[in-house]
Amino acid sequence: MTELAKAAVPSAADTDAIIGLIQHVVSEHRDRLGTAEGRHALLVELFRQAALQDFQSLYGSAEWRTYLALHATFLSLAEGELRQRIQEILARSEHGFITRVAAAWQHIAELFGYRLRPELGSTFETVATLVSATARGLILMALSTPDLAGRRIPARPFGAAATEDWSLPALGIAGTALAFLEPDPEVSWDDDRIEAVRAAVNSLSMPRP
Repeated sequence: MTELAKAAVPSAADTDAIIGLIQHVVSEHRDRLGTAEGRHALLVELFRQAALQDFQSLYGSAEWRTYLALHATFLSLAEGELRQRIQEILARSEHGFITRVAAAWQHIAELFGYRLRPELGSTFETVATLVSATARGLILMALSTPDLAGRRIPARPFGAAATEDWSLPALGIAGTALAFLEPDPEVSWDDDRIEAVRAAVNSLSMPRP
């Protein structure tokens, strides 16, 4: 179990695929960058599509199933040095994963002119922890109830531009994220910024801590 724990470093979903999806959605709806309502609807659409793609990638990953199984299994060990050592290994892996996810969320939020709601006193690590918990909970449930992975709900939530099919991961993750994010009043949107954002999306790369 110690060796499995050392090897089970969780990775985020396919970064290249997520970047490609973001570029496609922004290109398809590039006109929405011109208004506050359009930018919000664009961000919601990104959440809708990216959350599902992320979930599907992790749901089908043998690496992630091993990682989740280790978290559940080590709790059955008797109290002692072995259990503590495995817990420390998993805690380091978890910290690294949440740090990477938080950096990606912050990068996207700032790109689209959003900030954390100051009254919540939270960080992007808080957001990353909660969206990750949502995805993991649904992954565990879908392993025994596979129809959850394919369930779609026609809806127009969170200021979306139109009614679309929403997956459960998208509803849960977008709802969590938008509870923490709001437009940054200090960001001024003019033609130069809009073009800069379009250029940044075209050359997008996710930060790695």
